[in-house]
Amino acid sequence: MNYNDHIPESWEKAREQIHLWQNNGKKIVFTNGCFDILHVGHIRYLKGARNMGDYLVVGLNTDDSVKRLKGASRPYQSECDRAEILRALRFVDLVVLFSQDTPLEIITYLKPDILIKGGDYRIETIVGAREIMSWGGKVLTLPFVPEKSTSNLLLKIEKQIRENSHNH
Repeated sequence: MNYNDHIPESWEKAREQIHLWQNNGKKIVFTNGCFDILHVGHIRYLKGARNMGDYLVVGLNTDDSVKRLKGASRPYQSECDRAEILRALRFVDLVVLFSQDTPLEIITYLKPDILIKGGDYRIETIVGAREIMSWGGKVLTLPFVPEKSTSNLLLKIEKQIRENSHNH
């Protein structure tokens, strides 16, 4: 494949690539998220997701959808920056932006073989689970890494900033 790492794939190009892989007997794993401030919990999650199949496709929330989900102050990094960071990981094969509030539309368009979500989800409540299973795919959850979350990281940073400002 010949594309720039900092340019996320279009839905059409991603589907073409996924079909090529599937036609060669490969299993495509899909997960999604904001991935605004990448931390070790994300790394372990994405690595674990990739280990469930042959290729990992990440559906990445656009800036607008992150704002709707996380609040007006988010995201901290642009969708292009977040996509480039994810693409730099050797276990992420494709990054595709989606602007909808849920990944249902992109899941049904791309038709991956395996859908992965974090351990805080129950399979029956995962968006796209019913659809994936309808075409013979699997839905799996991976455990979260305790204490490793963007929220915890932000709280720690804010606390250190407050403590440093009081010391000066």
